[in-house]
Amino acid sequence: MIEQDRLAAALALAHDAHRIQKRKGTDIPYIAHPMAVASLVLEYGGSEDQAIAALLHDTIEDGGEAYAGRIGVAFGPGVLAMVRDCTDGSFEQKAAARTPHAKYAEWRVRKQAYMQHLRATPADSPALLVSACDKLHNARAILADLRLLGDALFDRFTGRRDGTLWYYDELAGIFADKGAAPARNLARAVAAMHAEASRV
Repeated sequence: MIEQDRLAAALALAHDAHRIQKRKGTDIPYIAHPMAVASLVLEYGGSEDQAIAALLHDTIEDGGEAYAGRIGVAFGPGVLAMVRDCTDGSFEQKAAARTPHAKYAEWRVRKQAYMQHLRATPADSPALLVSACDKLHNARAILADLRLLGDALFDRFTGRRDGTLWYYDELAGIFADKGAAPARNLARAVAAMHAEASRV
């Protein structure tokens, strides 16, 4: 049973955290991403709490630690735990990565730490579906923009072409090993990313 009031409250909180953000290199409001991830979670049979965590999965990264308390009070420790499990670095780390001084090596260390966390996550963790849907939506967005923009797309990313492809290869393997429901579609999207990148 989905309680519309809880979903609406989660969407409002996500909007508060992301209200001035755009998707990387675009004019798309950032809120479109957590909405899409929540939709994927529900399509793959996720629970209401998982859908709420999907709406909120980037709030601590992008809005700061204060959002953790708000999530815990409004939606409970289970949702907060999922959001924390999906958090890739701190608000401060992400802010630093947006500066001209961000270094590939620092980015790679942060991504390796997140992947190590994913590998240690039990296959039955409710956060795994949320994370896999997050990466699936991102991979599909990258693929769509790669088809439009070619190799110039990778200028948006700290990892550039090779780092970005490496990261999504690794993620696809991790989610396949865990048996995550979106794993097959993520692998297809990543394979298509490679095929498209090889053309440019």
